[in-house]
Amino acid sequence: MTSRQAEAAAPDASLATTAATGGLNYPFGDRVPGPGDIMAISAGLGWLRLPLPGGLDHINCWVLGDIWQGGADAPLTIIDTGMRLPGCRDAWDALFAGPLAGRPIERILATHMHPDHVGLAGWLTERTGAMLWMTRGEFQAIRIATADRRDAPPPEVPAMQRGAGWTGEQIAAASARGWARIGQVIHHLPFAYRRIADGEVIPMGGADWRVVVGSGHSPEHACLLNEAEGVLIAGDQVLPTISSNVSLSAAEPFANPLGEWLASIDTLLTLDDGLLVCPAHGKPFRGLHMRLHALRDDHHARLDAMAAALAEAPRRAVDCFPLLFRREIGDEHRGLATGETLAHLRWLEVAGRVRREDRDGVWWWGAAA
Repeated sequence: MTSRQAEAAAPDASLATTAATGGLNYPFGDRVPGPGDIMAISAGLGWLRLPLPGGLDHINCWVLGDIWQGGADAPLTIIDTGMRLPGCRDAWDALFAGPLAGRPIERILATHMHPDHVGLAGWLTERTGAMLWMTRGEFQAIRIATADRRDAPPPEVPAMQRGAGWTGEQIAAASARGWARIGQVIHHLPFAYRRIADGEVIPMGGADWRVVVGSGHSPEHACLLNEAEGVLIAGDQVLPTISSNVSLSAAEPFANPLGEWLASIDTLLTLDDGLLVCPAHGKPFRGLHMRLHALRDDHHARLDAMAAALAEAPRRAVDCFPLLFRREIGDEHRGLATGETLAHLRWLEVAGRVRREDRDGVWWWGAAA
C-alpha cells in the first residue's frame, strides 16, 4: 500500500479546515514527544506520537499509569495504536525497548475504528497479552469493514459516486483501485474484546476515567474524561486546528452523520470548559468551549451558504465543492470531498431545507418546496 492509499484508508481529517482556530491555550508550547519517548502530561498520563503518511503527519497516543515515579509492576493502559505500517511498528519497538521495557500492559483501548487508531491493536494485544477495549459500535464496524474482502467496490459505491455527479471516467478509475484497502493497514483483530459504554467509569492509571461517547465522525467514538485531574482524551471528536471528517457512507445512505456530530458537540459543551483536551492530532490545548463553538458555527455557516446557493438553482454534490472547501478538489481528495458534501446535503434534507431529485441516477439538490 502506498502512503496515499494509507491516508485514504483513514479519513480522520476533514478537507474543510475550520477558519477559527486561534485563541486556544497550548500549555506545553511547541514541545512534543520525540521518537521512542513518552512525555509526561501528569503523574499518570503520558503522551507519545507515531508517524502517519500524508497530511495528518502523526497520531497522538496515550499511556495511562505510573511511568516516571517507580512502580514498575503497576499495569499500564495504551490508548490508540497507529496504523499497520513499518513506521508505527518501529516506533512501538523503540518504546518497548525504552520507557515501556518490562512494563505490564493491562489493556489496549481504541477510541474508535479508524485505522490510525486501531490498526495495530491486534498486534499489540498479541505482543502484550492485553485485551482490546472498545465500544460495541466501533468494534463491530471495524470487524465488518475488515471482513469485506471483495476485489471490486460493491455496486452501491459507484451508484453513490454517479449520484454525486462523478463522470464515468472518474468512477472507472476509482473502481480500478479496488476495494478492501482498509484491511491492508489493520493487523488481524482479536476475536474477543471488552465492551465499554457511554457513562461507564473505568479505573485506569490510578484515576477514574468516564467514557463520553460521540458520533458522526464514527459510529460510537469513545472520549475519556478524568474529572478529578481535569483531562479529556478526545480522540478525533474534537481537534484543535482541523475539523473531524464527517461523511455520508454508501453503506448507510439515509443516515445523518452531520446531525449526530453536531449533537455530540452539544454533549461535549456540557463538560467543564477548563479541561485539558488531549486530541488525536495536534497538541493538547485548553479552550474546549471556544473550539466547539467555532466548529459548530463554521459548519452552520457552510450549511447556510449551501442552502442559499441551492435556492438559486439545483446542483449536484460535485457542484457544491466550492461552497464547502477552501481548496481545489482533485482526484486524490474527490472521495473524501464527496462524502463530506453529501453529509451536509443530507443534513439540509433532514432539516427540510432542500430536497433531492434523481435524474437518471444523478442527484440534483434544490430548495424544498
